[in-house]
Amino acid sequence: MYELHFGVRRLSQLLIFGLIAATGCGQQPARVGDFAAERQRMVQEQMMARGIHEERVLAAMAKVPREEFVPADERAAAYTDHPLPIGYDQTISQPYIVAFMTEQLHPKASDRVLEIGTGSGYQAAVLAELVAEVHTIEIAEPLARNAEATLARLGYKNVHVKVGDGYKGWPEHAPFDAIIVTAAPDHVPEPLVQQLKEGGRMVIPVGGAIAQQLNVFEKRGGALKQIAALPVNFVPLTRDPASK
Repeated sequence: MYELHFGVRRLSQLLIFGLIAATGCGQQPARVGDFAAERQRMVQEQMMARGIHEERVLAAMAKVPREEFVPADERAAAYTDHPLPIGYDQTISQPYIVAFMTEQLHPKASDRVLEIGTGSGYQAAVLAELVAEVHTIEIAEPLARNAEATLARLGYKNVHVKVGDGYKGWPEHAPFDAIIVTAAPDHVPEPLVQQLKEGGRMVIPVGGAIAQQLNVFEKRGGALKQIAALPVNFVPLTRDPASK
């Protein structure tokens, strides 16, 4: 597995390679009913070939049924190499990006993780395979309720879903060993910094509509220290207007 601290340039090369996938790389949509084979192909061609090598992360990506987390009319495309719409102006991230961000958290089996931006619940399910507890926040209530129902139906008992403003985090359950943010705020919310354990990792895209960076931080001495920053394109993180 590659390490983030070996340099931003190498990471940028890896992510640029991965983001080429937004065009699909010629991959054809899966046939409904052949999803298990498509998951294995996804891991080999979209992840291992691009430098994702952490065995536990690859095993989680090979196990979680991505087709269960996309709308019915998108299921045939569940394992294609790009993001998909899930409604409410949100998307389920490209599989490579899910694996990349997960790997950079360095998840441990004992960890408690906070996710901001539940979406359909796919990233939460992947994390649930790797850590002790996942606390995930989604501002769009229909998405949160659908994700909660899907996760429960699939047997994920270690995921806790909250409807709310992700900027505020979830202080009642802090501190967290790791925090992952799957939509882009224009700055790192201070409550999230406060809720991250000393020595913990945060993976978060930051920026506006034109330019964003995926930042990987470690908390040292009570502050975030940037390990890497590289260009990405996420949907913006929505806030509750009443809380601004």
